[in-house]
Formats: sequence, structure tokens, C-alpha cells
Amino acid sequence: MTGRSRAERRLGWLLCAPAVLAMLLVTGYPILNAFWLSLHRFDLRFPEQSQFVGLANYASVLGSEVWWRALSNTLIITLGSVGLELVLGFALALLMFKATMGRRTIRTVILIPYAMITVVAALAWKFAFDPTTGFVNALLNLDQAWLSERWSAFFVIIFSEIWKTTPFMALLLLAGLTLIPQDLLKAARVDGATARQRFVKITLPLMKPTILVALLFRTLDAFRIFDTVYIQTRGAADTETVSIVGYNVLIARLNLGLGSAVSVLIFLGVLLIALLFIKGFSAPLTRSGGQ
Repeated sequence: MTGRSRAERRLGWLLCAPAVLAMLLVTGYPILNAFWLSLHRFDLRFPEQSQFVGLANYASVLGSEVWWRALSNTLIITLGSVGLELVLGFALALLMFKATMGRRTIRTVILIPYAMITVVAALAWKFAFDPTTGFVNALLNLDQAWLSERWSAFFVIIFSEIWKTTPFMALLLLAGLTLIPQDLLKAARVDGATARQRFVKITLPLMKPTILVALLFRTLDAFRIFDTVYIQTRGAADTETVSIVGYNVLIARLNLGLGSAVSVLIFLGVLLIALLFIKGFSAPLTRSGGQ
């Protein structure tokens, strides 16, 4: 590395330092405070009984059937929504990329759901699937109480998530499609490669980092799902997620110690997902040379 490169690198770190310091203060302190509270018995209803209990709160959470059932529910929603969003998002990204007429109109229409507030979208689909006032039962000629049974409630929650966030996935994948060298695809077409071969052999490998980022963002977001479930079922019909459990313990029951333990476990889950994605895809997150 030359002297000029070292100077530019040092200047880069100095310019980033204020933002890094602000991020550490904003994110680091709450995380450390939550971990410290999770090591205490700290119930706001009985503050005089507060004391250091070590890992007892974690043992209580991990030994609870409620936690494991909520974790199972969270994984069902995460896998169901993110998997379908990737397929639909890819199809929409290809549609937006290939469209030659009305490209702006198509992109605007596709992105409308993502512009809506999540709470509004959750309420809209809750009313749509309502057995008395919604239009879904009338449209399908059914008499189904969708949000009163576990699997039909999961269907509504996952459907709402897919409808709301598939445009976000499509937008990220569209950005990846625009970075693929078109000369490479034209050369493959001249050599006789079919559309399927060009997609599998060229498009998918070149879009691997983009797919990783899209899946990572959406998986982390889906794992922390709270608002859609809270609005549509409030955890009823056995649809409670880990975030709902954290809310009930921390906010509804005012048990800061136990609720902080749940929050730390959710944070560790998010960290584990990020590491698994980076290792699993083996995608380079930095340029060669460690830059």
C-alpha cells in the first residue's frame, strides 16, 4: 500500500468516526443496558425485590414452552414469507427490467404496497379477511373465520407480509439486474445459450451478492415481526411470535429483567441469522485486498 493510499484510508476513517461514534452511543448503550437488566430480577410492580440473579432469567425463558412455541411460529412466518417474496420479487424485478412500454407506470404500481405503513396494511387485510365485513369470503364463496384458527391466521399474516414487502425485495433485485453486463448476455445469446441457460449460468451467479443482501434484510425484518401479528391476532390462535412475547413480558407485565432476557435472545437470533447468511452464501462483503 502506497503512502497516498494509507493517507486516504486514514482520512476515510476520520470522516467516518463521528458517524461510528454516534451509532455506538445509540445502539451500544441500549444493548449493554438490556444485557445488564437481564441479569437481574427487576419487576417494576415490585421494585423493592430487585436483585442480581445471574443467568436465571435466561434459564426461565429457555425452559418455557411459550418461548419455543413463539420461536416456532416466528420461523414459520419468516420462512413462508421470505421464500415466496424472493420468487415473486424476482419475477417482478424481471418484469420491471424487461418492460419496454409503460416502464414508469409498472414500477409505480408495483411499489405502491411498500409505500403503505405496515399498520395500515395489516388493518386493511384484517378487515378484508373478516368473516362478516370482508370481501374475501364473498369473493371465494366461503364461510371462514380466518383469524380464529392457527393455520388460516398464519396464511393471512404471511399473505399480508408478502403483499407489503415483496416490492422491497423486487427493488433490491432490480438494482442487481441493472449491474449485469448486457454484452455478456448478448455474447451468450450469440453462442446459442437458451434463456434458461443465460439465467442459470450468468444472471443468478452475478446476482449472488444482491440476493444475499435482499434475503438478509428481509429475513432479519421477518424474524422481528411484531406489528402485523399484533394488529391482526395479538398472538391469539397460537400465533404468538418472539417479539409479541417480549412485548407482553416487558410492557404488559412490566418485568424488565425477564423481558430484557427475551430481547437479548432475539438480538442473538438476529446475529446468528446474519452470520449464517454470510457464511452460507460465501459472498464477499469487501473488495479484494481488504479494502
